[in-house]
Amino acid sequence: MVGGATLLIWPLCAWYRSVFGLDAGEMLMGALAFHAASLINDPHFSVTYLLFYRDVRGRALGSVYAPRQRLRYWFAGALVPLVLAGWSALAIAQDSAPALGALVQLMFVLVGWHYVKQGFGVLMVLSARRGVVWTRGERRVFLLHCLAGWAYAWASPFDPGTRSVVNGVFYVTLRHPPGLERATQIAFFASALAAAVMLARKWRRERRRPPFAPLLGLGVSVWMWTVYTRLDPLAMYWIPALHSLQYLYFVGLLRRNEALEAAGPPSFKGNAGRQLTVLSFGAVALGWLLLRGVPAELDAALVLPASRDLAEMAAVGPSPYLAAFTAVVNIHHYFMDSVIWRREHPETRHLLGHAPGP
Repeated sequence: MVGGATLLIWPLCAWYRSVFGLDAGEMLMGALAFHAASLINDPHFSVTYLLFYRDVRGRALGSVYAPRQRLRYWFAGALVPLVLAGWSALAIAQDSAPALGALVQLMFVLVGWHYVKQGFGVLMVLSARRGVVWTRGERRVFLLHCLAGWAYAWASPFDPGTRSVVNGVFYVTLRHPPGLERATQIAFFASALAAAVMLARKWRRERRRPPFAPLLGLGVSVWMWTVYTRLDPLAMYWIPALHSLQYLYFVGLLRRNEALEAAGPPSFKGNAGRQLTVLSFGAVALGWLLLRGVPAELDAALVLPASRDLAEMAAVGPSPYLAAFTAVVNIHHYFMDSVIWRREHPETRHLLGHAPGP
């Protein structure tokens, strides 16, 4: 769930491609990934809203959060969505493909940051659950490696500024400065070497092997999902789903332990199961509305009737609302995560487990 499935899917995709060919493989994998998104990818976005805006009054105005955490909550919960919604609304109203394309590019820039930071969180939480303690310096080495991976993934390959299309919106990508790819590559491998040396020293000092599953979750998130995503053209379709499974595992862990604690001793596992079931169905429904149903209806009602043929098609393409909703939900998701998955958040203690009874 936290990354190991990738080690099974990659060789499976390679075998399928060698037997049936790339074209047939892409048709199958693309179709499967598209439909699987309704049950995996989309709910992983929408469940964040259900977690973030729960008890909004107590979090925004009450004493649930400390002052600094409350400011983060206001910023991510109110200011960020207002700015993103205004940006996309203005771009569509002005029929500006460059403005809408800039929002899409911001989504692509931040997605790597989101992936590596989630991998870092996986390492920290799973290590704590296994009783492994990382010093501040060791955490900084890992974090540096994550951020270096994000930078290298964005800078590679070199982009001179190309014409791209996402959800029907054509735009020109931001040109990379000369030498950026090489500089970020050096930084990435240097940070990997620093992490390897740090792990070797920790092993020798503590006489204890580093935790495998937490390190695998981090390594897969950075190396296979962020930096080297193009190694297998079929496995690439499944990276968002694998990342979403990783996320949903910790959502389930948090809500399950929270429900068990609320039930009190003896723990009523049936109550926890019911709460997770309700949360799951709510996330699936909200995900479909945000990323499929509502934008499709808006495009059908407001864009397509005004475009009788290609000559009359709007500059933002046939589905600007789909592009806008996708970008806004993705970017807002990144900011909400930066609030609810912090050590100082009062609910993250449930990630470390629940012990029924005294």
